[in-house]
Amino acid sequence: MLRRLWLLFAQATTVGLALLFVVATLKPEWLGRSPAVLSTPVSNEVSIRQVAPQEGTPRAPAASYADAAQRAMPAVVSVYTTKEIRRGPYSDDPFFERFFGDRFRQQAERVTSLGSGVIATADGYVLTNNHVVQAADEILVALGDGRRVEAKLVGADPETDLAVLRIDAPKLPVITFGRSEDLRVGDVVLAIGNPFNVGQTVTMGIVSALGRTGLDLSRYESYIQTDAAINQGNSGGALVDTHGNLVGINTAIFSRSGGSIGIGFAIPTTIITQVMEQLIKTGKVVRGYFGIEPEDITPEMVDALKLPRKEGVIVRGVQRSAPAGKAGIEPGDILLSINGEPVQDTPRMLTQIAQLAPGSVARVKVIRGGKELEIAVTVGERPVPQR
Repeated sequence: MLRRLWLLFAQATTVGLALLFVVATLKPEWLGRSPAVLSTPVSNEVSIRQVAPQEGTPRAPAASYADAAQRAMPAVVSVYTTKEIRRGPYSDDPFFERFFGDRFRQQAERVTSLGSGVIATADGYVLTNNHVVQAADEILVALGDGRRVEAKLVGADPETDLAVLRIDAPKLPVITFGRSEDLRVGDVVLAIGNPFNVGQTVTMGIVSALGRTGLDLSRYESYIQTDAAINQGNSGGALVDTHGNLVGINTAIFSRSGGSIGIGFAIPTTIITQVMEQLIKTGKVVRGYFGIEPEDITPEMVDALKLPRKEGVIVRGVQRSAPAGKAGIEPGDILLSINGEPVQDTPRMLTQIAQLAPGSVARVKVIRGGKELEIAVTVGERPVPQR
């Protein structure tokens, strides 16, 4: 009797487990649950496990920057330039052209280059690097929606490596400007551009440093350094924050191979907005000018001259006919501040002076002979640099 009961129990359990397996496999909703993964056969021997499709619009993962990228990407464009280069050593000599004909005439060669740009305004102003469009005969802008539009150069500023283009097209997507002065080292940033012409690409990194100078990339430097991958073709593209707001224009990389090694530089919006506004209004940039020859204070100078501070700039020379000379600034003066803003080093001081409006009066504090003086300097207009 006991044996018969045991056999009935074992058979019932076996049948129940079999039914549960069939239901769980074929009709899991009967058990109040849905399948989390699907097994997708790839071949007769290999299969992969894949998350089941989501209903409706997929949600971005918590650590995703997809929203920032999607907000900024439509306003980032590719910039194609064409230059005509003529070759031929005797093309300017009429003797050779007269007696030897076409063999000594210049041979024209068209060279195409690639960069990136950012649509800054709804009426078609596009930001890019000066070195992207410099000496270009033709400029073509390719939008993210597939449109290709001819562009005209509005103005360029080699001293910051910025240029402004103008395109004529309806319904242009526009970037939202952020404030680079609010960035902190360690903030996440995205670099958007068209590296190597593979198509629009987004890379992620952090702000590695702020106010980077001394790179000899341009006259006025205060770069954002980032490890977001920047390569050839990214020049002129956008550096955006995690909200998709523009904080810089990607301009250069430090590399021995030509590829990204995690050291890239972008021009901050604090410089961009000032330069762009002037280029749009007048086609050029007007900067303040003192007419001094500055030099950074070194530890050796502090010890030798018994200077009261380690930071700052010492005046090595003054043009007597320039604003600083007329105001009474002398060689040997140590510049402490300009309009209350401390002077830290030569690159930052040059930027401070450049941002002053010609004709305005700047209050300059200096140390002379151990005494602090305040000198009023009527700001001049910086001469156009000789190229």
